[in-house]
Amino acid sequence: MSASGEPEKRTCPSFSRPTWRLGTALFVRGLGLIYLVSFASLWVQVDGLVGAQGILPIGELLARASEVLGPERYWRLPTLVWLAPGDGTLHVLCALGCALGVALALGWFPLAMLAALWVLELSMVTAGQTFFAFQWDNLLLEAGFLALLVAPPTLRLRLSDPPEPPRWGRWLLWWLVVRLHVSSGWVKLASGDPSWRHLTALTVHYENQPLPTWIGWLAHQLPAWWQRVSAAVMFAIELAVPWLAFTTVRLRRSAAIALVGLQLAIGATGNYTFFNCLTILLCVTLLDDGFWPARLAPAPPRPASRSRLRGGSVAAAAALLGALSLVSFLTTLGLGSVVPGPLQRGLDAVRPLRTVNGYGLFAVMTTERPEIVVEGSLDGADWRPYPFRWKPGPLDRRPRFVAPHQPRLDWQMWFAALGGYRSTPWMPRFLERLLEADPAVLDLLAADPFAGARPRFVRARLYRYRFTDWEALRREGRWWSRELLGIYAPEVSLAEPEPASGAR
Repeated sequence: MSASGEPEKRTCPSFSRPTWRLGTALFVRGLGLIYLVSFASLWVQVDGLVGAQGILPIGELLARASEVLGPERYWRLPTLVWLAPGDGTLHVLCALGCALGVALALGWFPLAMLAALWVLELSMVTAGQTFFAFQWDNLLLEAGFLALLVAPPTLRLRLSDPPEPPRWGRWLLWWLVVRLHVSSGWVKLASGDPSWRHLTALTVHYENQPLPTWIGWLAHQLPAWWQRVSAAVMFAIELAVPWLAFTTVRLRRSAAIALVGLQLAIGATGNYTFFNCLTILLCVTLLDDGFWPARLAPAPPRPASRSRLRGGSVAAAAALLGALSLVSFLTTLGLGSVVPGPLQRGLDAVRPLRTVNGYGLFAVMTTERPEIVVEGSLDGADWRPYPFRWKPGPLDRRPRFVAPHQPRLDWQMWFAALGGYRSTPWMPRFLERLLEADPAVLDLLAADPFAGARPRFVRARLYRYRFTDWEALRREGRWWSRELLGIYAPEVSLAEPEPASGAR
């Protein structure tokens, strides 16, 4: 009784079950922005990369596939470009991808938009060939497919009142978060690379990654003890923290915060396209509705009747995808021998669809940075470099931010430098296009040193690039230093598009 004689009103603690409505809705609509970035980024490069006059024309690949594969070609190379191979089709697919990405970001027809965007993205990834051979392209396709299991079949997905996602679909998204991070940590240790095992990899990583940023230059200047501590923290986050996704609500929140922090650090020091944003979106699905501030929290859920057909379909798809993803994960861990043969064959069969993938970045740390400098000449005496937009070139050019856009030729030049001229099949075609002064390919570069004229010769030389230190930056304004290693590709001309000997 209270002092006034009235019965006291006691408040009972709430035992309501947590929900994940807002985080899942943010993931679904955020995928629209990721798709938009993916298609817009490709659209400005598609002609030079895989157009009819590009480095790897998709029409030539499809023609060869028709001769060799027969009807199987449609499964092995799943792309809508089969309908009408040509530059026009590539542009239409990119335009549709951008438009539908905007619609999904606004929440319109989420299920239909996700299905259409997945088909369009798979079409462009297949058409992109080597230039789309990146783990984040596969990650977008896998995450986009899983989003079909949690997106509501409604006209509009509103952030103020989203429905609760199906449990099985939500668990598969969390499982993808686990697989992505744990695999990335595991392959570093399993590779036997001493720089990872001794925690020294970050002393060279920032300057040797494909497209570092100026923050990466600053990180490179930090003392060795800091780099070792950072590597240890990274391993803890990648290998241990993700498993908290299947524990309690509070631990799951802590896991999401730690994983997002790791992605922000990676994105600040290097340009990894939309990978960091996409991974952060996946981590947002770990956050229950009680995590968000009251002004962002969705309205209380309304009772909703779920279709048994949809529920059964989601459960069946989740069971199949869960089994195949477990096979992929075990294979990454080196336990593929314990996987039953039928499951392994099932994974191999669906591989062209890129809906279940293996992950693991930087398994072996590159300890040096070879850089290719492509040069052209009108007379064989005066050589002029072809400047790239984003990869290291001029020593006084500050490393810049370009993500979430991915300059795919710049990225592939990093891989080409690690190999050799003859082990990079697209490089001779690239040099040939420069000899032809092809406008589509030249548009991939920062400038044409010959102002549209055709050079008589082109060649490529190999340098070793290194970050400078504070003194060199203050005194000379140089972010990079370099030394010549030798010839990457000898002089070639249209009369002799490939060198007979001497290639690295």
